[in-house]
Amino acid sequence: MKIRLCHTITLLLLLLPLALYAQEEPVSTGFFNKVAAGGHDVKAYHGLARSDKAVKGKKDFVVEWKGAKWRFVSQQDSEAFAENPERFAPAYNGYCANALSLGEGLVKTNGKHWAIFDNKLFLFYASRGAERWRNSNYKALKKIADREWATILQAKVK
Repeated sequence: MKIRLCHTITLLLLLLPLALYAQEEPVSTGFFNKVAAGGHDVKAYHGLARSDKAVKGKKDFVVEWKGAKWRFVSQQDSEAFAENPERFAPAYNGYCANALSLGEGLVKTNGKHWAIFDNKLFLFYASRGAERWRNSNYKALKKIADREWATILQAKVK
């Protein structure tokens, strides 16, 4: 009886992290390193001009959030993100906004193609996706992407 109880408790302890992981929102990261936004500083995008290149974060300034490592160029940026990650994290946790708006599901990004709409960072797989959003009614595209994202999250939780 004691052995069976120990086995049951051990099994539950082993499965608990898997159950918690299954409910976690997906984040676009590198396959092996779990680094979000291709290692770019997601706070720094908010100070860039539209034509500027994204700024790579440093391994010295990392914040772990939603199971991913977010890199920053400075302690100040990492602290600002840690205090309010929703403010600086990209929409759809860094997955391609354009792919979501086209119903293509979760397409990873590398942080190089980006745009800010209504003070929110959006990442794209390719520059043409960012241009599509800039040259179209991004609010209509965002509505479609939001619905797709919500559907994906509902399926992830189940």
